[in-house]
Amino acid sequence: MRTLDIVARASRNLRRAKMRTFLTSVAIAVGGFAITASLMAGEGARQYVSRVVSGNIDPKGLVITKSDENFTTGSGRKLHEYDPDSGIYNGHNFKAVTDQELQRLRSRKDLKNVEPMYQVQPKYMTFSAKPDKKYVSETVMRDSAIRLEAAAGKTLEKGLQLKDGEAAIPDDYAESLGVSAQSLIGSKITLRVEQIPQRISNDEIAKVYAERGEEGVRKITEPKIMDKNFTIVSVVKKTPDQTGNISRTYISPDSAKELSEFSTLGTDQYKKYITIMATAADGKNPEDVKQKLKSEGLNVMTANDIQGMLFIFVNLLQSIVLGFGVLALVVSIFGIVNTQYISVLERTQQIGLMKALGASRRDIGRLFRYEAAWVGFLGGTLGVIGAWFTGSMLNPWISKTIGFGNYDLLVFQPIAGVSVIALLIVVAIIAGFLPSRKAAKLDPIEALRTE
Repeated sequence: MRTLDIVARASRNLRRAKMRTFLTSVAIAVGGFAITASLMAGEGARQYVSRVVSGNIDPKGLVITKSDENFTTGSGRKLHEYDPDSGIYNGHNFKAVTDQELQRLRSRKDLKNVEPMYQVQPKYMTFSAKPDKKYVSETVMRDSAIRLEAAAGKTLEKGLQLKDGEAAIPDDYAESLGVSAQSLIGSKITLRVEQIPQRISNDEIAKVYAERGEEGVRKITEPKIMDKNFTIVSVVKKTPDQTGNISRTYISPDSAKELSEFSTLGTDQYKKYITIMATAADGKNPEDVKQKLKSEGLNVMTANDIQGMLFIFVNLLQSIVLGFGVLALVVSIFGIVNTQYISVLERTQQIGLMKALGASRRDIGRLFRYEAAWVGFLGGTLGVIGAWFTGSMLNPWISKTIGFGNYDLLVFQPIAGVSVIALLIVVAIIAGFLPSRKAAKLDPIEALRTE
C-alpha cells in the first residue's frame, strides 16, 4: 500500500469514531496547551529582561567589586574574617574598594567614566511643598546610563547627568504629598545627613569639660548635621522597562559624594566603595577588559552577565510550568495506548480481511501508527491554538495588572507552535507503537474467525 493511501485510510478510520478521537486528542491538547503556554511566557519574560537590560545598562558598562559576594544580598553568608578595608551596606559587611584602588582604576587606559556608587543615607528629607512634615525614602546617585522619562520637568536621557544641587523624584512622591507633579518642578527638597561623632579620648573630654563645661562636651560628642538643598528638576514617570522605577530620590554624583563623605568622615567607611561603575574605553571589548580586571583580583559583571543571571530565573520558572505540561503529556500517552488497543480489538476482523487481501504486516503497523500520528496532530493543533487564543485574550489584562505597558507577557512564536505539534506527533507515534505491533502480528485466519 502506498503511504498516502495509508494516511488517508487512517484519517477515515478516525472519522468513524469521532467522539473517541476527539476525547483522546483533547487529552493530548492539555499537555500541548501547557507546553505552549510555558514557551510563550518564557519568551515574553526573556524579551522583557532584554528590554530592561538594554534600557538600563550600557552595553559596554562594567560593574566592579572586590568580591563576587558583593553581587548577592549578603543574607546567609558564612562566618568570615574581619577585613578593615570592608564596607557596610544594609547591615552586611562587604569587601570595599579603597580610594587608592579607585584612582588606579581611573588611570587605566581601557576604562572610562569610572565612578563609585556613593552610599547616601539621609536621616530624613523635607519638601518646600509640605514644609511641616518630614519624610524618609531611599536616595541614590543618578546613573546616567539609565533613561528616566519625566511625568513633569525634563526627561533624563541616557548620558544626561544631574547637576550639583538638582534632584529627580518619582511621581509617587507627588501622590504622597497630595500635590501635582508639575507643581513640584522648581520646588526644593532638603536632605538631612548626620555625621557620626569623631573618636574623642577621655583626656580631650576632660579638657573640654574643664574649659566649657557640659555644654562643650555635648557639642563635641553630638552628631554633626548637614542640610543640603536641592531643586527638583524632574518628576520621573514609571515605565515598564526600567529598573529605575523604584521609589527613590536621584541626585548627582558630586552631591552624592559630598553627602557620603560628610556622613562617613572619621569612620572606617570613609572613602570606601562597595561598587564601582565604569565603561569600557572606545575600541575596547568589555569581555576583554573584564578578564584583565579579574586577573588583578577584582570581580566584574558585564551587561551580558547581568542578562544571563536574570535569564536563569526566567528559565527556572519556565521549566517548572513546562514540567506540568510534560506530566499531562505522559498521562495522555496512556490514553493513546488504551484507545489504540481498544481499536485493535474492535477491528480484528477488518485487520484479518486486509491481510487476506494482501496487506503486509508492515502496512498494518503503519496504519495504526498513522492513526496515532493523526491523533497527535489534532491534539497538538488544538493545544497550540488554545494557548495562542488564551494568551491573546489574557495579555491586555496581564500587561495592565503587572505594568508591562504596551508589551505582552505571553508571546507566541509560530516556530515554537509548529515544534510543539511535531513533538506531539512523535510522542503519539511512540505511544501507538505497541498497539500497532499487536495489530501487525495478528494471524489473518484467527482474526477472521473472531466475533
